[in-house]
Amino acid sequence: MARISEMIFPRVTALVITCDSKGKPDIAAFSFLMPISFEPKYVAFAVSPRRKTFENLKEVNEFVLAIPSRDMINIVWACGTRSGREVDKFALLGLATEKAETVKPPLVRNMPVQLECRVELFKEFGDHWLVVGRVLKEHVEKLDFQPVLHYSKNVFATVSGRITLE
Repeated sequence: MARISEMIFPRVTALVITCDSKGKPDIAAFSFLMPISFEPKYVAFAVSPRRKTFENLKEVNEFVLAIPSRDMINIVWACGTRSGREVDKFALLGLATEKAETVKPPLVRNMPVQLECRVELFKEFGDHWLVVGRVLKEHVEKLDFQPVLHYSKNVFATVSGRITLE
């Protein structure tokens, strides 16, 4: 039987920045994500309880959702395949951070879009937990960019163009 990620694709990939109670940050890639409200703005993503992100969210119920551009695909891949328990991904990838305005986890420089969020729902569904965050602050450097689109495992997709209907 096919994995659900092979049936619902492509999915925009985000980097989720969290930190533990001591302030040590981690960054991980997620493609099980979606916006869920225009006003106020809410976003959601699903996380496995085996991930460092899950542990951090249990300690600090805040995160930054960053949408990387396609030219950052190697950063996305490393953030999705390396564990924050074993390596400092910020140091490994040379990612520069800056203090967020409303949440404890930091922002990452040069991301097209970043959303500072507070967790409002954290609930188990099957083998993942749904994290719903209220957007507290938006940082938008640009909106005209190619996002990283994930299919499954190590397969990604690209945007071929826009279709505008009348």
